[in-house]
Amino acid sequence: MNEDEAHRLLREQGRANLRRVLGDAYVQKRDAGTNLTNAALRHLSEEFAYGTVWEDKALDWRQRSMLTIAMLCALNRPHELRLHVLGGLRNGLTPEEIAAVVTHSAPYCGIPAAIDAMRILEGVLQESTRR
Repeated sequence: MNEDEAHRLLREQGRANLRRVLGDAYVQKRDAGTNLTNAALRHLSEEFAYGTVWEDKALDWRQRSMLTIAMLCALNRPHELRLHVLGGLRNGLTPEEIAAVVTHSAPYCGIPAAIDAMRILEGVLQESTRR
């Protein structure tokens, strides 16, 4: 297998995992917004984050979602946090488990970051009950 083929296979696996975590609608919207400026970064995330890291069997998908939510809370990245709260729900986490992850993160990443993360969780849950 040559390097191009390896990248293609990783990207295909990554896109399948991305669909599993964030859903078909997210991937379709993402694809529609892909352009020359952001394509390389999007391909990198598909190959590395979703094709390699999310594919590792040492952690299950629920554990990965919990870790991702905690790290995004610590980094105070609300856009990505919202996506991964949705992904965590898709991966079988309960709202109570996600709230516990956010609360657990408070002493380690700061109460303001945890408060913002809890607001995001509450917003996602409110949106999902309106559907």
